[in-house]
Amino acid sequence: MSLPTTPSFRLDGKRALVTGGTRGIGLGAAVALAEAGAHVTVAARTAADVETVVNQMADAGMAAEGVALDITDVQAVRAFIAEAEPFQVLVNSAGGARHSSFADITEVDYQAVMALNLSATLFVSQAVVGRLIEAGLPGSIIHISSQMGHVGGPNRAVYAASKFAVEGLSKAMAIELGANNIRVNTICPTFIETELTAKNLGDPAFRQWVLSKIKLGRLGRVEDIMGPIVFLASDAAQLVTGASLLVDGGWTAE
Repeated sequence: MSLPTTPSFRLDGKRALVTGGTRGIGLGAAVALAEAGAHVTVAARTAADVETVVNQMADAGMAAEGVALDITDVQAVRAFIAEAEPFQVLVNSAGGARHSSFADITEVDYQAVMALNLSATLFVSQAVVGRLIEAGLPGSIIHISSQMGHVGGPNRAVYAASKFAVEGLSKAMAIELGANNIRVNTICPTFIETELTAKNLGDPAFRQWVLSKIKLGRLGRVEDIMGPIVFLASDAAQLVTGASLLVDGGWTAE
């Protein structure tokens, strides 16, 4: 009897694009992919931030480059990806939130959240997938969704709506792209301690409410997302598509 061999978690020789890659989960994703051997392109709006991160990664011996790119500008996205070598891994990490009560939602806030969380995710993916299909290459598309793509929350109607939409988008993409050996999955974190969440989590009452929902009793860390990123990007997940990987400490278990 022959023993099975564990598929590799290495990403050597693969090119990866990470949007929102200069901070928080996006930065963690960029570092995790580079540590696994991928050549990573970090995309974000602010050129100075991109340069800083790429230089830090290079100093740490990682293969990285960067691009200052507004991912809500569909034409700019298409132009960049058309000129680049195909990306076999895409992490759609750029995202945002504008929280308010349902009664106070404005059209401006709604459009801003949907443009970044849903529209940009769709059209960046479309451009990357198009290049993969042209080149006949397999790929892994990873959308950073949220536990709020599976449950609701107070003052989060627009954010939850955008993430529920990303979950549906991911499943539809997985169905269409399976024949091209392009896998599409989401990672759904709970509240992760980052610059973006610091203000809300600094409210003792809100922090306690969050902790009361997380069965493991602690907030998430960027490092908690890095392993799942490498898993979904690698051959270790070669039969995983259309799935939602909940990294929520048990929030949605009930």
